[in-house]
Amino acid sequence: MASLLHLRHPHSVFNLSSSSPTLLFLHSPHHIPLKPSHSTSITLKFLHFRPHTAPFALTDSDSPKSLSPNPETPQTLLQELADSFDLPSDYFAQLPRDLRLDLNDAAFDLSSGPVIDECGQELGETLLNLSRAWEQADTSSSSTLVSKLPSLEGSLTDNAKTAFGKRLVSAGRRFQSMGQYGQGELQRIAKAMTMTGKLLCASSVSAETNVQPKEETRMLKFGELQVALTSDKANIGAAIGFVFGILSWQLSQGVQSIPESSLQYANDNALLLAKSLRGALLAICYSSTALSALATVGLILLARELKSEEK
Repeated sequence: MASLLHLRHPHSVFNLSSSSPTLLFLHSPHHIPLKPSHSTSITLKFLHFRPHTAPFALTDSDSPKSLSPNPETPQTLLQELADSFDLPSDYFAQLPRDLRLDLNDAAFDLSSGPVIDECGQELGETLLNLSRAWEQADTSSSSTLVSKLPSLEGSLTDNAKTAFGKRLVSAGRRFQSMGQYGQGELQRIAKAMTMTGKLLCASSVSAETNVQPKEETRMLKFGELQVALTSDKANIGAAIGFVFGILSWQLSQGVQSIPESSLQYANDNALLLAKSLRGALLAICYSSTALSALATVGLILLARELKSEEK
């Protein structure tokens, strides 16, 4: 049986709270009882007051899933390149004649020039063998040799990475010029080679920019002899030149102080020969003095320049 609710207007107050919901009635002496009926009775079965909470999805910005994937490294791209050479054993042998010519051109671009000097002994030999395999249309050997490249990347120097990257880009263009053939295997190889080559060149360039530039040292080369020029060595050379100039000047003055009348020889021919030798000796001494003076001044100026560069 539904309970009868006495309503008061406007004295009925509902006191609602989320913690302890209660229904408060203010009675008046002039209240009118209402009989229960379907139209006038209000049935209150349950009053549920539940706090509403908005769900929030908390995500951690530092979680591994929210982070962007790591950029591709040369080793991963080389592995993708090795995977792209997973071809049937007779794939290269079945290529048309014009594509075989392009494959030979790619082999030439990959191994032309001083490949061992530029890429190192192990990588250079691998590239030479790989180019031979392409020329012979040996797909199995090509796949085996390319699979070695990821393990060789870590031991390469910056210069070797640059040279290797340029060769991969050049050979990749040859594969790209072959166009669509079969299921697009050649284009996948071209894309992998080009991306790997560009990344190797970019990584080596960025590594070079991070390295502090070394101070350039001037070298004095005389045949196979190489001497590093410094301000101290230039000053020492100027001092030696000055001393040598003084000696040459003193020698020339000593020879010139000897009067020709004091020279006595057996005949006129011997006298003429002595005079010519005396003149040649004076010319050599004066020339040595002049050259020593010039060398001394030049070395002093060079020492000042080198000293200013060192600062």
